[in-house]
Amino acid sequence: MNAPPLIRSLRRAVQVQMPTARCAWQQVMRPAQMRFNSSIPPTTSSQQPQDADPAVPETNPVDDIRPPRAVQALYLAPLRRECEYGVPSADLQLRSYSKRGLELFSDFALRAAYYLGLPAFGPVPLPRITERWTVPRSHFIFKKSQENFERITMRRLIQIRDGNPETVQVWLAFLKKHAYPGIGMKANMWEFDKLAVGKELDTLAGGAKELLEPQWAHFGQGKVPTSLAKAKALEELAKKETHAEAVERIKDELITMRQKHSSGL
Repeated sequence: MNAPPLIRSLRRAVQVQMPTARCAWQQVMRPAQMRFNSSIPPTTSSQQPQDADPAVPETNPVDDIRPPRAVQALYLAPLRRECEYGVPSADLQLRSYSKRGLELFSDFALRAAYYLGLPAFGPVPLPRITERWTVPRSHFIFKKSQENFERITMRRLIQIRDGNPETVQVWLAFLKKHAYPGIGMKANMWEFDKLAVGKELDTLAGGAKELLEPQWAHFGQGKVPTSLAKAKALEELAKKETHAEAVERIKDELITMRQKHSSGL
């Protein structure tokens, strides 16, 4: 297939100009390049420094660039803090079906404990939990065609010692917020209080009693006296009379009050 007349004319013009461009390169650019190469003095063995060792390769300045400390810490073992007394504060148990995710989150938990100032120990490998099931594929005469399933749960234990209870709660909340998928967590915490804590509990119980008495007054409305005054009056009446008479009188009072309540009086 022949080209159009316009393309044939352009092709001829290019073919005519190509020798001209080749001649210009040979006359101008090549002599300039030769003059530049001749201006560079040749390096001899006598001009090389005496301390240079030809066997040692030259160092690349890019290799001397040091990454940040935070990036270097990712490739090192997590830092740990020393404990003074060794009193346990919390035990964190991690469970997963995947070992890779379990090791990753254990490392993350240790690093978080270090930056919160908690002495962490672990992760300690715990015994695996192996579960197996046998499921029949069919019924009747095909019962022998069964299928077996197995599930292995791997566990790790991280212990916090000499930790402030509030700091431990912050640590657990941080791990819960940034939980890794497929990792289960279970934590046991211990808190230690000063001596004579029973007296403080009695004081708190007395204050709670004052708050609960008005609420208990409405409990069982319509079946028992709805006010403390009526209950105390019945109690004093039971003390004055005999046991049988007091019981009968209380029954009558309760029946009368129940009838009034049911009739809407």
